[in-house]
Amino acid sequence: MRSPMRAAFAFAAALLAACTTTTIDRGTYYADTSHHAQYADTRIRFLVMHYTEIDEAQSLNVLTTEQVSAHYLVPAAPPVRNGEPVVWQLVPESQRAWHAGVSYWQGTTELNAASIGIENVNLGPIDTPQGRTWQPYPPAQVDALIRLSKDIVARYGIPPTRVVGHSDIAPQRKTDPGPLFPWKQLYDAGVGAWPDAGTVAAELAGRAPDAPADVRGLQQKLARYGYDVATDGVLDEKTRRVFAAFQMHFRPRDYAGNPDAQTDAIAQALLDKYMPAAAGETKPTP
Repeated sequence: MRSPMRAAFAFAAALLAACTTTTIDRGTYYADTSHHAQYADTRIRFLVMHYTEIDEAQSLNVLTTEQVSAHYLVPAAPPVRNGEPVVWQLVPESQRAWHAGVSYWQGTTELNAASIGIENVNLGPIDTPQGRTWQPYPPAQVDALIRLSKDIVARYGIPPTRVVGHSDIAPQRKTDPGPLFPWKQLYDAGVGAWPDAGTVAAELAGRAPDAPADVRGLQQKLARYGYDVATDGVLDEKTRRVFAAFQMHFRPRDYAGNPDAQTDAIAQALLDKYMPAAAGETKPTP
């Protein structure tokens, strides 16, 4: 039988151990973390892709000294450590980075507060006497980006339709990450959304890909998918920019912003795949 004194010491030791693991000393007070609320979630609900438009040295300088930032910077040629690529983490994921600016996606505004931003070292558009070209993303950079993105979406449970480009969430003022960004490669690796080719073909239903599409109908589809776009049937410059942003993401060979049948079919295929309830609303009643 244990003595009362030994029992008291054992109880005190157990209490101290509990306090050590659940109580945080914050200097002027203690925070007891032994009780956990059932209803809470992470602030991180979106993953936003960018390009820097400047080289790596300039990117690091701007993103660490000026009034713009991102959580991660992926070099064009990432260094390798123990056989694995190295990316720069510039802002803790628990903090808000200044990368999205005025933005909107799926009902959320000001995405800085709800997203992780990844900058990719890439010069973006390059204007030449022969016209505009875009810098490609090297395979080593894409590999590092895929590894980083897969980890982020897995840890935070970010759904495919919430992996977006800056041009998706701010189409009136941004074009990054551009038409050469490897969205399909990311999708194949389990990151982001992509339409099924068979569904796109079925949605075309014999229409020529470049046949005109109903402006209001396409606006409605893109609004349901997440874009900030009017649904008034007017093909103004703002609507064209939204169409172009969508095309740059899902049909980068032609992003002129024209409302054509293929764009309409891609939008419907995405709704069919990821938002079936919303997809049903876009189809006319027989």
